[in-house]
Amino acid sequence: MKTIRVVAAVIRKGNRIFATQRGYGEFKDGWEFPGGKIEPGETPQEALVREIREELETEIRVGDLIDTIEYDYPAFHLSMDCFWCEIVGGSLELKEHEAAKWLDRESLYTVDWLPADVGLVEKIREGIDVMEKSNV
Repeated sequence: MKTIRVVAAVIRKGNRIFATQRGYGEFKDGWEFPGGKIEPGETPQEALVREIREELETEIRVGDLIDTIEYDYPAFHLSMDCFWCEIVGGSLELKEHEAAKWLDRESLYTVDWLPADVGLVEKIREGIDVMEKSNV
């Protein structure tokens, strides 16, 4: 089975997380964390900065790795490195996505996540909890 390596940005602003709805392809209308494929010669962090610039016209700072999600779709295996990110410039303009939302801890499950992203949501909830406790 073919493996596709991608990166995902979990963009955090306060206690909210930025989620996007796919506007194209087989998984159109599903919700995901923005990002994309790693090009040859790129580090995951470089790929993420490039993808967010291309998809959202936004500059980000890539933080810690949250997790690497391994998920088998029917036609391919997805290996997705997921990083905490913060905005350093730009407007989060949707170039490829249908919609976007800022979700807080309680509303993370109110959208229809793509299968690979579901596994990440609980880790994000835990991460938000840790960050909120450390900010007290």
